[in-house]
Parts: sequence; C-alpha cells; structure tokens
Amino acid sequence: MNIRLLKPEEVLPLDLLLLADPSEDLVRSYVARGECFVLEIEGLIVGTFVLIPTRPETVELVNVAVDEAYHGKGYGKHLVMHAIKVATEQDFKTIEIGTGNSSVIQLALYQKCGFRMTSIDRDFFLRHYDEPIYENGIQVIDMVRLSQDLS
Repeated sequence: MNIRLLKPEEVLPLDLLLLADPSEDLVRSYVARGECFVLEIEGLIVGTFVLIPTRPETVELVNVAVDEAYHGKGYGKHLVMHAIKVATEQDFKTIEIGTGNSSVIQLALYQKCGFRMTSIDRDFFLRHYDEPIYENGIQVIDMVRLSQDLS
C-alpha cells in the first residue's frame, strides 16, 4: 500500500472521485484548487482524497473515496490519517471535513480519526446539486461539518 500525491501529468482518477461526489463539474473545480492524493495497491489506484486550503491555517479534506472492491479493509482510515499527517506537515492548524447527513459510516470513521462535529450546513445538497442524492435509503440534504485541531 502506498499513498502519494497525484502527479500533474497523470490522469485524474475520476471514477473514484465520482464515488464520493456525483458532480463532475464540482469535482474538477475543487481538484484544481487543491492537491489530489491516491492510494495504490500493487500499482493499481484504489483510493483517493483531496486537500484544499480554505482559509489561513485551515485545510479541507474532501472526496475521501475507496474503490468498492476494497471496502471494509481499513483503507478509508489510512487515507484520512494520511491526510491529517500531510496537513500537519504543511503547518495547517485545523483540518475540516464535510459529509452528508445520511453518511453514517463516514461520520463514524471521521470521529474515530479525531474529528468533532462543528456545524450543519442546512440544505447544502439541495443548493449545490441538480438531482436528488440518496444514500442508505435517505435523501442527502444537509452537510455535516467536522473539524480537528492539529496543533
């Protein structure tokens, strides 16, 4: 297993990124503003995340995604913990993350990795997505925001 920064000349792992966010336009927009990291196993890219500086000393972790064939093996946690390590090494003081109100597995993971809930962005997914999104049989409407102090 190797987690590394995606090189500028490499093809964006759009199939993985779209697992975590169904809007290709939004994905391309935030990837252009941040750094895309990939998780490789035996030369195959099976996971990804993006770090985007948002405010002074603050970075946002977005689009944590793992190929469905590799779910349940701890790779998501490895990605989140690696993101925290990178953010710390880059001298950020706070790392933030957001997820849908119905993302129960992700909410548990982020809290296990040290994140704490900070706010709810009501109607986020209604404002930013043209089509309704459903997860775990629940419509994704609100963004649950979490953060972690790094210092």
